[in-house]
Amino acid sequence: MNIVLFGANGQVGWALRRSLSVLGRVTALGREHTQEGSGNLNDAQVIERTLMRLKPDVIVNAAAYTAVDNAEHDQQQAFDVNAHAPALLARLAKQLDALLVHYSTDYVFDGSGHAPWREEDAPQPINVYGRSKWEGEQAIHQTGCRALILRTSWVFSTQGKSFISTMMKLIREKPALSVVADQRGAPTSAELIADVTAHLLRRVVAENAPAPSTLHLAAAGETSWYEYACFIKQQLEAVGETPLAEITPVPTSEYPTPAARPLNSRLNTKRIAELTGLTLPSWQNGVGRAVAERIQAGLR
Repeated sequence: MNIVLFGANGQVGWALRRSLSVLGRVTALGREHTQEGSGNLNDAQVIERTLMRLKPDVIVNAAAYTAVDNAEHDQQQAFDVNAHAPALLARLAKQLDALLVHYSTDYVFDGSGHAPWREEDAPQPINVYGRSKWEGEQAIHQTGCRALILRTSWVFSTQGKSFISTMMKLIREKPALSVVADQRGAPTSAELIADVTAHLLRRVVAENAPAPSTLHLAAAGETSWYEYACFIKQQLEAVGETPLAEITPVPTSEYPTPAARPLNSRLNTKRIAELTGLTLPSWQNGVGRAVAERIQAGLR
């Protein structure tokens, strides 16, 4: 299997380097220029030349503009990366008869209600980031290419900056924290996303099964940002640390941000579980492991 990976230096992209390596040849591209080509999604000509030369069986797009608040005033860049670039990749995938794997988000939904969102529920994003990701999904489908779109939520990894790294630092250093308690979802590790992607690719490409179009992929269970922070504090206490912070729950209305956030980010993952036969692990499993790994690595 010949795979080209875009966004190779991001959270999900970094995890995909490992998980995809067992499937065949992986060309991992970031924004920089290398001998293999470039993954700079702002340069359509370079992307086209790179893909036409490499002629992949699978294009995996883990690149995204994810600065949700910044997207409100940087709309052009958000749409360029999250909508226009996926449209280009989809057109090239169609031309090459390649499968395109693309990652989307729970933010395509408006966050109403309490039921987990199903794949067939109508998207209605409430911020620029969500609109750009939804436009990207639509653009991919409009090309008619073979595509697999995986919507996920609250992504984190052990490395780099994330809610986990931020909370670990604040819980250790601040006497008091207020954390939003009325937004609910499932923290999902980049490693889980990467491993399930590899499993799906093995099935779709190696076994010549039909691509399932759009699937929801998130860890099992649900939580709020407040409960998430409390769980991180518990993990620190479990290894003998004495965190300073007292954590207080607050409503979203008391924590205004430039971009509106959906209150309900739950994703229904029944379809992907049935399709793969996998039992998706709990969010606590992934978060607990990530906290432990950061502690062991001496990461603050």
